[in-house]
Amino acid sequence: MSADNYLWGIDLGGTKIEGVIIDRNDFNKIIFRNRIDTEGDKGYDHVLSRIKILVDLMEKETGAQCEVLGIGTPGAIDPHTGLLKNSNSTSLNHKPFLEDLISVLEKEVVIANDANCFALAEAKLGSVQDIAPNAEVVFGVIMGTGVGGGVVVNGKVVKGFQGIAGEWGHNFLDTSGGPCYCGKSGCVETILSGPSLERFYESVSGSKKKLKNIVADLATDKYAKDTIDRLHHFFGIGISTIINTLDPEVIVIGGGVGNITSIYTEGVEKAKEFTFNTRFDTHIIAPKLGDSAGVFGAALLTL
Repeated sequence: MSADNYLWGIDLGGTKIEGVIIDRNDFNKIIFRNRIDTEGDKGYDHVLSRIKILVDLMEKETGAQCEVLGIGTPGAIDPHTGLLKNSNSTSLNHKPFLEDLISVLEKEVVIANDANCFALAEAKLGSVQDIAPNAEVVFGVIMGTGVGGGVVVNGKVVKGFQGIAGEWGHNFLDTSGGPCYCGKSGCVETILSGPSLERFYESVSGSKKKLKNIVADLATDKYAKDTIDRLHHFFGIGISTIINTLDPEVIVIGGGVGNITSIYTEGVEKAKEFTFNTRFDTHIIAPKLGDSAGVFGAALLTL
């Protein structure tokens, strides 16, 4: 097969960098897939060199040359300064990451936030294809250690004028969330992320418990039930703002918190209460691709 038929993608994570090559004509056909350690503690330049090592490996293993590389990153490129911002991999912040990567790789590079890559992958070859394959607007949510979001319209990522489209996690939700690392207070992330749910449980129970155990103990632990009831309530309020603003056909919920099945029943019932419509037609669904979504979405950026 000609290398022209390949789509190349990299998912840059805090601990792992994953690379994939897929068939342009059959997105489910994987030509190459592998991961290496990020080694982010060794600094910015080292992370760039690690990406090059993986791309070189991809070329060596396939005997093909990468012309255009898609990459998903934590954070986003500011379209006005060219600098990367809002990344929890802090060594990347305030750096001309895209420019430097193009220089190191000597290739064309297309970049997007990892939540955007998640949304794109689920829209084009994930769970959206099972529910509404021709959906015009898809919103992808990652609810895990943090909370993020991505917008896909007519099969393309919407980055926004300032590169922050879809940043649902840093909208105000409720004062009870307290201070957020972003500098504001009461953000969606301070209430709906996994660590935030664990902090709430500790604040009402006086003891620490991991989220998976909170969920497992719902039937026997009053404080666990209070924690998950609170999740349903604020999820409903928070996600209704997305529905009222974008009116997506499908919302896909990724991340560890998205594994709590009652979000798709009790959480959706709460969302109905706050949505500005006479009925509720939005599909709120679980993802299909798991942790594969980011790297597949990165490859799809190159289309």
